[in-house]
Amino acid sequence: MPPKVKFQKEEIVQAATSITRRSGIEAVTAREVAGELGVSTRPIFTWFDTIEQLKEEVYIQAKDCYRSYIQRGLAGPVPFLGVGQQYVRFAREEPELYKLLFLTKPNGAAGGAMEALRFSQDLVRDSIMEIYNMNAHMSDCYFRDLWLVAFSMATLIVTDDCPYTDEEISRIFTEMSLAVCKAYKEIPGLAEGNFDRDGIFKELVSR
Repeated sequence: MPPKVKFQKEEIVQAATSITRRSGIEAVTAREVAGELGVSTRPIFTWFDTIEQLKEEVYIQAKDCYRSYIQRGLAGPVPFLGVGQQYVRFAREEPELYKLLFLTKPNGAAGGAMEALRFSQDLVRDSIMEIYNMNAHMSDCYFRDLWLVAFSMATLIVTDDCPYTDEEISRIFTEMSLAVCKAYKEIPGLAEGNFDRDGIFKELVSR
């Protein structure tokens, strides 16, 4: 009769996720996970053929964690601002999960920054369309532009090189949000990339 498996799949994934939170996804090895659980490596390979399969599960856990932050942002009084604030908070509170989702080359367990952008975009599109009176395409362009600002700030945070306070970051988000929203609303064809760039710049710099 085969020996009873002591640990279930979910417990192994949780152990691997805990290691990732402390030391990054590269620290997830059969030996480290077994040590976290206090067992041999055998139970791990009862559930997973390779460590890469386990890392894929950790990536899913990281996405679920990130989604919970974004959902809290969407529940706030100004949902899009809340999303930006929660994005930065996720970077502060879960730096290794942030690195896994947003700063890891798309290979193996990770989908990379662009996959994460699309994932985030899908979560907030309806909210932006409703609040800012935009169609889906303009909403996606608007979110992309603001996400790049948030990505820059969060990357500074997780690399321990951010000189800005939370209040300063919030002000920058507000300034950029206002500027980008105004531009998309007032410049015909901007979202489609079909606008009089030279004429508009000439008018602006002459003021």
